[in-house]
Amino acid sequence: MIYYIESRQTDPYRNLALEQYVFDHLSRDNSYFMLWQNNNSIIVGKHQNTREEINGAFVKEHGINVARRLSGGGAVYHDLGNLNFTFITDSIGSIDFTFFCKPISAALNSLGVPVEISGRNDMTVDGMKFSGNAQYIKQGRVMHHGTILYDSDLSILSMALNPGEDKIESRGIKSIQSRVTNIRPYMKTDMDMDDFWAVLKDHFKPMEDYVLGAEQNSAIDDLRDKVYAQWSWNYGSSPPHTLRKIRRIPGCGKIEILLDIGREGRISNIAFYGDFFSSLEIADLSKMLTGHKLEYKEISTVLEDIDISQFFNALKKDSFLNLLLE
Repeated sequence: MIYYIESRQTDPYRNLALEQYVFDHLSRDNSYFMLWQNNNSIIVGKHQNTREEINGAFVKEHGINVARRLSGGGAVYHDLGNLNFTFITDSIGSIDFTFFCKPISAALNSLGVPVEISGRNDMTVDGMKFSGNAQYIKQGRVMHHGTILYDSDLSILSMALNPGEDKIESRGIKSIQSRVTNIRPYMKTDMDMDDFWAVLKDHFKPMEDYVLGAEQNSAIDDLRDKVYAQWSWNYGSSPPHTLRKIRRIPGCGKIEILLDIGREGRISNIAFYGDFFSSLEIADLSKMLTGHKLEYKEISTVLEDIDISQFFNALKKDSFLNLLLE
């Protein structure tokens, strides 16, 4: 059975809590499709260093919310010209964006939008991105969510986000605004957001509406207040570090490593940031490496039976060792 869940609330902290509640607590015998919107917000990936992804002064001046999601990947901008979708179902075994982008692409194709699925996790039209996608996998379940820039204010988007020079240079692009677009101009029949929402929902019929009860909504509100609305979750703090290593790896994304080296050259603190995707908790990798000497033989032994691509999707162990030890 596929259930449809709709959120007409536009609080990003509440909507992210709703996603997690559905993922963690609703029956695993069913699949869920969700449509929802956030008011002006930047949503950062789970592993990102928030301060480096946003234009802090602009965000503060314009009252833009900053929230961290459960999934990896890069930061995205939401406003009421953007519509978000979420699939929650059994995992197909590994991170696979195409599988979940295809039904959205098909729906938009039927409305006249010539969608292409491209890059790691994007949907584009005329070579310009309108949808960024991310996934969270845990205990055999997957949450795939994405944006659809329908009629967003792209000037705000380009000012609020700070993609970093490495990302811009790697794509040979001078600005965010030059590589994103809204899809409303491509629709064969123009419609406002409410009509677009209804048409997109109708494409995925048959589905049964799922209505959350009072106790469930109370639990979601509690999760919102205790996790998603907290500064410690959305910004956090960087560990003390003496070394900083950054590389953007094709197919994997940006990896930033902060290292503090103690006595005898042993790792006393290590943290990973970036827009990579991970099937396992990255904090577990930090624990594995802490206390070991930062040298090839010892780190190779620690990681001998570890599939590093479970921590950094599409990354090979040799590439990780080169980055860590260079």
